[in-house]
Amino acid sequence: MTGWVDSETIARTVAGQTVTSQFRDTVRARPDAVALRWKDAGTWHEWTWQDYADRATRVAAGLTALGIGRGDRIVLLMRNIPEFHVCDVAAMLVGATPISIYNTSAVEEIEFLAGNCGAVAAIVEDAADYLARMQAARSALPELRELVVIHGDAPEGAHALDELLASEPVDLDAAAGVARPDDLATVIYTSGTTGPPKGVMLDHANITWTAECLRLALGFDGRGLRLVSYLPMAHVAERMNSHYSGIHEGFEITTCPESSAIVEYLPQVRPHIFFGVPRIYEKAYALVESMAGLDPGGKARFDAAVEIGWQASLYRARDEEIPADLAQRLATVEPTLAAVRTLIGLDECRTAVSGAAPLLPEVFRFFRGLGLPLSEIYGLSETSGPTTWTPYRVRITTVGPPVPGVEIKLAPDGEVLTRGGNTFRGYLGAPEKTAEVMEGDWFRTGDIGVIEDDGYLRIVDRKKELIITAGGKNVSPANIEAALKADPLIGQACVIGDNRPYLTALLVLDPEIAPAWAVEHARAGRSLAELADDPEVLAAVQRHVDTVNAQFARVEQIKRFRLLGEEWMPDSEELTPTMKLKRRGVLAKYAAEIEALYS
Repeated sequence: MTGWVDSETIARTVAGQTVTSQFRDTVRARPDAVALRWKDAGTWHEWTWQDYADRATRVAAGLTALGIGRGDRIVLLMRNIPEFHVCDVAAMLVGATPISIYNTSAVEEIEFLAGNCGAVAAIVEDAADYLARMQAARSALPELRELVVIHGDAPEGAHALDELLASEPVDLDAAAGVARPDDLATVIYTSGTTGPPKGVMLDHANITWTAECLRLALGFDGRGLRLVSYLPMAHVAERMNSHYSGIHEGFEITTCPESSAIVEYLPQVRPHIFFGVPRIYEKAYALVESMAGLDPGGKARFDAAVEIGWQASLYRARDEEIPADLAQRLATVEPTLAAVRTLIGLDECRTAVSGAAPLLPEVFRFFRGLGLPLSEIYGLSETSGPTTWTPYRVRITTVGPPVPGVEIKLAPDGEVLTRGGNTFRGYLGAPEKTAEVMEGDWFRTGDIGVIEDDGYLRIVDRKKELIITAGGKNVSPANIEAALKADPLIGQACVIGDNRPYLTALLVLDPEIAPAWAVEHARAGRSLAELADDPEVLAAVQRHVDTVNAQFARVEQIKRFRLLGEEWMPDSEELTPTMKLKRRGVLAKYAAEIEALYS
């Protein structure tokens, strides 16, 4: 199955282009338009595309003065701040490859990542934290010779970013031609859910091809559209969405340095395009539902309004006219739905996207029912991000058809294979790992899927995460975990059962909803740990587990569970930075609790 535009057509459109040439073109076309926005001490600031270019060309000159040039690699350790965009572009303007590291990375992780890519320089956010970790790792990194600090005074042996900004700018036209399409634009490190991180090599041709593919899929002029950048720039989704597509399309990007602040930022920015991982939508859903639940009568009316919105959305997804009677009922409830969209800051959103993991069907129905144009996207670092997606003809429980230029097919065992101009150039320094995932020019995704008759893809689970019980039954844990998390009380779930006689689960109380539940049930002030041992809480969770079990075959039912009263944080033993489950980490950390479930 292939997208409606072939790969070669897109390749001809972007032939000879690089990220830097597209940057130059956008600066020429939109010099006075706002490119980057940020908040500092409660005050908003902004840079135009010309401001952006002036800073990037000055930093490029400063990098050149430090002896950094074509083929060198620079690691970036910072949050979502405007300087990230400037430094990333500046590195490419001298022909270097900028590589972002998760800002929560421990010293040992920095050593591995910076050493694996052979970085000669690092640009870090501040001296107090980021530089301290980078310096602690430096003794194990003999190739790392230059350090640049963005905020604060640079200690001896390092340079302040202001020092580079004081340089005379390089000529943008000339610098934009330094990089070639087959030069590495970046290396994205996998999250390590199934093994040590691997460096995914993406060249300028990958990036420009994918940005054009997304432009075609989006289907409308993106110039000046507002986005919020809040997920880690070390993740391919944020990098492609707000940075590379931002350059290609001329988006207005507001940087949000802490992902936890996104709820505060959305009503202030009111983005036109919003990308979120499922947990972001799940938390917003739980919050709205809990607020609505304060008035039982109002909750019933609100649920009815959302259901009317959901029914109307089904007609929109099929590009069909909404029947007159349904349209009339929709008009009656639209003020209620619009008020909620405004409350969460998505009232001007033209495209909302969820990716990186499956979204609960109930949450999907809720937001579509609110009138939010929500869709699910599927892709990997190795595919430069998108593989399947449609923002319009959306179908629940699927991740859409192939995006323009991409082909997909299934291997005999159901594994999803894909190819297109977005397919990566291999794993850095690991040709044997590259060979394991390539079948000719087809990339083996490691995901098990089903392609429906009209080409829509439904993902079943990760191939390596399928549970094989002691009885030899194959079970998809992701589907069960999604069902378990449908209860707002449950923030995270991990199903266990590989080579075991039956399935069990570790369930984590939601750190925001559980305290609200406690207040409603005369348990105010109790900690999560205390609530996890509370008989009434356990009974409520057991009732939900029983409901979930009724949805699945006997072999897929949860026989026992352990409720945990400690939050699983992003970029931890339990979760990746984008809040995907680190199954190996969970199994190792809670080995004793798991064994107790089978004793």
